[in-house]
Amino acid sequence: VIQVTVIYYSPSVEIKFPVEYRVNRESFLQLCDPSQIQEDASVKDKIKMTCASTVMRKVFCGLLVLSLVTSTWVAATQFLKATYKKKSNYTETSVELHTNQTQEVVYSAPFLTTWFCTTWTLLFFPLYMISLISCSCCCGNKVKPGAIFQQAIRNFKDKGFTIGSFLSQCMLFCLLSVLTNYLYISSLRILECTVVTTLFATNAAFVYLLSWVVLHTQFVGVRIVAVILCNTGIALLAYMDGVNQNQTLLGVVLAAAAAAGSAVYKVMFKKVIGDVSFSQVALFFSLIGLLNATVLWPMGLFLHFTGLETINLQYIPWMELSCAAALSLGANLLANLSIIITYENFITLGLVTAVPVCAVYDTLYNEVKFYDMKLAGVLIVCFGFILVLFPANWAELLASVVRWGKQRRNPDTEGAKQQPADFRTGHIGSRLRSPSGRVK
Repeated sequence: VIQVTVIYYSPSVEIKFPVEYRVNRESFLQLCDPSQIQEDASVKDKIKMTCASTVMRKVFCGLLVLSLVTSTWVAATQFLKATYKKKSNYTETSVELHTNQTQEVVYSAPFLTTWFCTTWTLLFFPLYMISLISCSCCCGNKVKPGAIFQQAIRNFKDKGFTIGSFLSQCMLFCLLSVLTNYLYISSLRILECTVVTTLFATNAAFVYLLSWVVLHTQFVGVRIVAVILCNTGIALLAYMDGVNQNQTLLGVVLAAAAAAGSAVYKVMFKKVIGDVSFSQVALFFSLIGLLNATVLWPMGLFLHFTGLETINLQYIPWMELSCAAALSLGANLLANLSIIITYENFITLGLVTAVPVCAVYDTLYNEVKFYDMKLAGVLIVCFGFILVLFPANWAELLASVVRWGKQRRNPDTEGAKQQPADFRTGHIGSRLRSPSGRVK
């Protein structure tokens, strides 16, 4: 599961451009005035060059990151679903000479899958270090690996963490991350990938509620509507196969619990750790992977020998497990580090754009049909996810768009200058008085 350490659904986020891209209304009207075109041609060229070199670059990079996050998220979910394997057994009956086919479960171990995928996060800090060193060498500024590690440690010390407290916090987040991933992978044993991806997208609503209560962020009314829509979508998906289908209800509960666990992870990270640098994020993920590999492996053996998980060593899906782990690592790298080159909203949208892509894949290759309550639940959750991303100043933005549309339809009203009020005759622009001041 993508564990983003930065809350990209914070209610206090507003759509604002950086200072170098803001142009006030007076300067914009001066640029549009024909008499000022030649005088301010250099300013106009600078604005065009700035927009073309920075804003558009970030937008194009954002679209690329959006497509990569979506593809890795969908592919990782499909590979995780494929890890549940069954073996077909054929038996012949001597009386009627018929062949009976039975299926035997040879691998159904969500905890082992979770442990294996989480262990791959060990590579987070080494990959970050390699990329940073390679980029610094290309720019001509060499950076030592020890300096990167010392800088990350120094930043944690400046926050007041000791070795014991820091390792205890890492262990807490490791358990929370493993629990979230375990619930997500367990739900894939029952539900389709599209439904699980849709239910996990509701974590945006849970993040908003928790950040409002715990972090005391700004209250936005439209996001309460989004929370209601997400809960409605969860209820529809819970009973999409009928009221008496307990397995479907169990799968929906597991996926919704995974979304809630992911929300708790993000909000608690913001509350306990606070703002962090990229080196701190990379070191934190690597420590989570290290603690998972060294501490939690006995739990997998316990579940296997007690019969709670089915593991046949001959049929362990190593290819599916490796692909899912690599894709999950890539999704985490993109979600946490690509903020350097693009806007964070593109990263957030990757979770909701994965739903239609996953639906297309399930329809074409897994023969899944979407109708009635299942289709309505998926659409409602996606719409609620989009509403959660609305900025806090969405009403002002909507009003500005409406005013801009009116100005486009009536261009003469903007350029026409209002006549000054003539207080000598009493003509102040009123429709009830004539220019001489008399009442009409």
